[in-house]
Amino acid sequence: MKTERNTTSGPLGVVLTGGSSGLGYAMVSRFLSCGDRVVFCGRNPGKLDDALCSLRAAFPNAEVYGMVCDVSNPSNVKEFSRFVSGTLGRVDRWINNAGSAGKLKRPLWELSEDDIVETCTTNLSGSILMCAEAVEIMDRQPPSTKPVYHIFNLGFSVAGAFFSRSGLAHKASKRGVAELTRFLSRELRSAGKTSIGAHELSPGLVLTPLLLQDAPETAMRVFNVIAEKPEKVASVVVPKIRSITGTNRRLVYRPMPVTLARLALSVFRQQSGE
Repeated sequence: MKTERNTTSGPLGVVLTGGSSGLGYAMVSRFLSCGDRVVFCGRNPGKLDDALCSLRAAFPNAEVYGMVCDVSNPSNVKEFSRFVSGTLGRVDRWINNAGSAGKLKRPLWELSEDDIVETCTTNLSGSILMCAEAVEIMDRQPPSTKPVYHIFNLGFSVAGAFFSRSGLAHKASKRGVAELTRFLSRELRSAGKTSIGAHELSPGLVLTPLLLQDAPETAMRVFNVIAEKPEKVASVVVPKIRSITGTNRRLVYRPMPVTLARLALSVFRQQSGE
């Protein structure tokens, strides 16, 4: 497979959670095509093994490593951090992509306690735990007066949460992840950790089983207009991740006004019979 020219001064050390399928897998693949070295994790052992086999077949000369990890489990997170340090060494980009929308898209009072806890701990607690490990690793690396190591969290904007069809636990925890990024950036600055930047990554609606789960026909028509395949989203956001500067920035796949314009155009065409 063709390797793209690096957009930075050299190959990066990249860590990505939730990389066994969907957007996570597409981003891992894109990083590898740039010549980067990647460590990723996933919760399902079978999917993780399949992903590793597929990636190593597509990129036989690349460095890619995977480990089973439940990001909501503190001991798993610590073990994954040790795995990252032992296999990758230097970490330039850490992307907290692992998430859960819950098993059912129902009102809060119809959800089980286990479903609520699993969704919130995966999205918010998992991101916080991983951020702590990322900072600890990056803080041991050669220092800089400006951010050269970067952490990315996938949260919800206010508009994103408003338009999401997911349950309350998912929307609330993802809004918390967005706030996590801002608070972490402030703490890093206050502590004088100038080498590390923290950012929010907003990929928009991505056509994955997570999005399509329990979706009615009306929602499917909307998704076909405004959602994108993981590979296309990865092709846009990965170069932005690789070339990021500063801290507390928000990287978006597509601005919300553009998404709304596409949706409005689709509705107009349907009504006019085009």
